[in-house]
Amino acid sequence: MEHLPIFLDVRNRPSLVVGGGEVATRKVTLLLRAGAKVDIIAPALCHELAELAAQGKINHQARAYREGDLDDHVLVIAATDEPAVNRQIAESAGNRNIPVNVVDDPDSGSFIMPSIIDRSPVVAAVSTGGASPVLARLIRARLESLIPAGYGRLADLAARFRDRVKQTFDNLDDRRRFWDRVLEGAVAERVFSGHEEEAEAIMERELASASPSSGMGEVYLVGAGPGDPDLVTFRALRLMQQADVVVYDRLVAKPILEMVRCDAQRIYVGKERDKHAMRQEEINKLLARLAKEGHRVVRLKGGDPFIFGRGGEEIDTLAEQGVPFQVVPAVTAAAGCAAYSGIPLTHRDYAQSVTFVTGHLKDNSMNLNWPQLAQPAQTVVFYMGLKGLPVISRELIAHGRPPETPVALVQQGTTHKQRVFIGNLGNIAEIAEREQPKPPTLIIVGEVVELHDKLSWYKAPEHSEQGATTTITAGSERLPE
Repeated sequence: MEHLPIFLDVRNRPSLVVGGGEVATRKVTLLLRAGAKVDIIAPALCHELAELAAQGKINHQARAYREGDLDDHVLVIAATDEPAVNRQIAESAGNRNIPVNVVDDPDSGSFIMPSIIDRSPVVAAVSTGGASPVLARLIRARLESLIPAGYGRLADLAARFRDRVKQTFDNLDDRRRFWDRVLEGAVAERVFSGHEEEAEAIMERELASASPSSGMGEVYLVGAGPGDPDLVTFRALRLMQQADVVVYDRLVAKPILEMVRCDAQRIYVGKERDKHAMRQEEINKLLARLAKEGHRVVRLKGGDPFIFGRGGEEIDTLAEQGVPFQVVPAVTAAAGCAAYSGIPLTHRDYAQSVTFVTGHLKDNSMNLNWPQLAQPAQTVVFYMGLKGLPVISRELIAHGRPPETPVALVQQGTTHKQRVFIGNLGNIAEIAEREQPKPPTLIIVGEVVELHDKLSWYKAPEHSEQGATTTITAGSERLPE
């Protein structure tokens, strides 16, 4: 994050704009909407600013900028058409520790002006850090369509009841749950439809019947998907925003973790082979304890919680101890990595079934049903199998799969670090030894891998335009695509 997003109170406080053109007009308009007292210095004003000056809404001094003009101002905007003057203003403001914005030159100032969605008193701001103001406006336009105008009225209603809610609920968690319920339910719908008197009546009834919680919270077992934040479900995002505590795994991508409510407590319980931050039994007990303390707990797991995510073990403990829970499914790693690699898991000409297999069992063995996994016309996907790749290749060949059977290794699929290595059962272990793919890496075995060349569409931005695929055939040197 290159800039700290803040909302500055400039109501009835002197703010200075230097410049009198169209750009200055946009800045002056924003300052006036925020209630600032606006001084403007410019030899001449455009038509819109001249009208504001004539109406007494701004104080205009018809001259060029000079040292000392910044005194007694809490905020400065340099909007002249002379870069040297703008830089001079920025330097003077910096010496006085006054926030300054320089139009079309974000690096010279101390703050930038975002694109704004105004649903006062609800205000949202979007910024690209000056990299692309046009993109910020496009994102703002998208958000404008998603945020009803009624949110401002809903905020006004909440403000009127805020003190009474605080008096009713001494506990912060109880207050938060109350607001979550009413602001996402019938109260909000009445406000959005223009029936604010009905909304107030519902609020009165909710407060009259409200009582502190019994102390029992709830656990939300949420699948975070394979890594791309865009693949997180709406329901998962909503629960992540309501959580008091998030308990998360090593495979949860950082951008997804950042989608959790900012003031939620975060507890890391990640597990790697032979290296556990917390044993599974301890995690199960932790979830139950947190819920019994009254917390809403999101158990955030990479991929889908019920596919090699041990979600069943965790809710088994919750059910035994009478803790309420919900399960939110997600895009599992096999589906996500295969799709982003252009490898369909099933295809009428290549594979009529797909099997998901864990690369190591609970006792760390690989005592799998090799005769079944070696059957033709199927795709086999191995989770957590990178360390056991030589064993997987050897056993599949020993049980009848040809050494030429295509294999794909998909490293950190769906993310900006995705890489795909293509080989076959005969040489994939050699490829892995040389290329050292990083976990999590998924292994896809089957003829469907041949379609990768034709169907690959995703190019991880961290890698070259040629993509992040290395194709190697038996007995060949490395051939970058």
